[in-house]
Amino acid sequence: MVNGGISFWFADDGLPVVREPLTGDASADVVIVGGGYTGLWTAYYLKKAAPSLRITVLEQKFCGYGASGRNGGWLYNGVAGRDRYAKLHGHEAAVRLQRAMNDTVDEVIRVAAEEGIEADIHKGGVLEVARTPAQLARLRAFHEHELAFGEKDRELYGARETAERIRVADAVAATWTPHGARLNPAKLVKGLAAAVEALGVTIHEATPVTEIRPKQAVTPYGTVRAPYVLRCTEGFTASLKGQRRTWLPMNSSMIATEPLSDAQWEAIGWAGRETLGDMAHAYMYAQRTADGRIALGGRGVPYRFGSRTDNDGRTQRETVVALRDILVAFFPALAGVRIAHAWSGVLGVPRDWCATVTLEGSTGLGWAGGYVGSGVATANLAARTLTDLVRLDSGEAGPTELTALPWAGHKVRKWEPEPLRWLGVQGMYATYRTADRREQLTHDARPSRLARIADRVAGRH
Repeated sequence: MVNGGISFWFADDGLPVVREPLTGDASADVVIVGGGYTGLWTAYYLKKAAPSLRITVLEQKFCGYGASGRNGGWLYNGVAGRDRYAKLHGHEAAVRLQRAMNDTVDEVIRVAAEEGIEADIHKGGVLEVARTPAQLARLRAFHEHELAFGEKDRELYGARETAERIRVADAVAATWTPHGARLNPAKLVKGLAAAVEALGVTIHEATPVTEIRPKQAVTPYGTVRAPYVLRCTEGFTASLKGQRRTWLPMNSSMIATEPLSDAQWEAIGWAGRETLGDMAHAYMYAQRTADGRIALGGRGVPYRFGSRTDNDGRTQRETVVALRDILVAFFPALAGVRIAHAWSGVLGVPRDWCATVTLEGSTGLGWAGGYVGSGVATANLAARTLTDLVRLDSGEAGPTELTALPWAGHKVRKWEPEPLRWLGVQGMYATYRTADRREQLTHDARPSRLARIADRVAGRH
């Protein structure tokens, strides 16, 4: 088994040749810090809207080194913080955000096709299953909740209908939305970087930004000055000066199996290639890859003290074992399958678990992120929102539907100092895992008190 090496996706498609670093002080109209999905999509839409803009992207390693090249390949319509936005701005504002997210799935697919980006995209929707009475209660409530936010094309399945799509052991029900697709995240980010560069955007890799100031992005090799400096660093935000408590770098881990045989796929089903999730508190996520593997992820060691982030994606053995146990619990026929690769990465979590997009007109500083694990699609919508905010502030365009979305300008308080945030996150996920184990053992359909306590500690509700 390969452990680390960034991710299976890069091992499969190959690491990119690193672009030239910054070689001295420079200027631009817009400087973007971070070469992941958010930064690249922002550069793409800004350059498309205003081809004369001088745009520079600064990336500490190479484009896609962070979550954009390590995630589960779920292009789907989940958006962090929707329920809170409904409370703050009204139900209809949150419905508008959800509809925009639904459309974003097709927008990513459209641009990938238009730009000739081959990223193994298959739009099979998202299937989320329940395997215990308590999970069934949550699934039904979740399904109804999504309908209330305008997802009229969502479907609810019983055990038999679920098995017709995919044979998950003990699955009693499922909910399915068409607003989802599987993809290879590394192929998407590499293709997007090439498309952005072809438009005339300057990308400097191997160029870490150490500090962001109004109209300045500071690196060891020089400072780039621009009227707008956009922070698109997601899970790596804590490494910037003054940002240690802004977004918490939450760790997520994945495994990929060896390619399965035709007989194994026959036993499992999964012909629709939906992305697959569940209703556990410490949930899993999985996809059927283009080359016939299962890539499956979940929380391992959820957070490292002091907001540290890993370098090469190496994953602890107990996390690999735990993820393999989930795989076999879902698909007992795969008890003998070999795990080919394991890896980890970080995602950005704001204190209120709300994805946000902000531009300060007085300083020219902007940022987008805090996707809490649903960033493959959300980064695209956030980038388009940030693009419209820049054009609105510069006088190049007026307000748009995106600049009126409730996440624009949302303010979030900082995370607690250490050791409080380490204790809080470790305790939260330990409680979620305990709640899941109790539900498995007791078959109690009542909501878990432990999970509600963990939700309150986390600030998720």
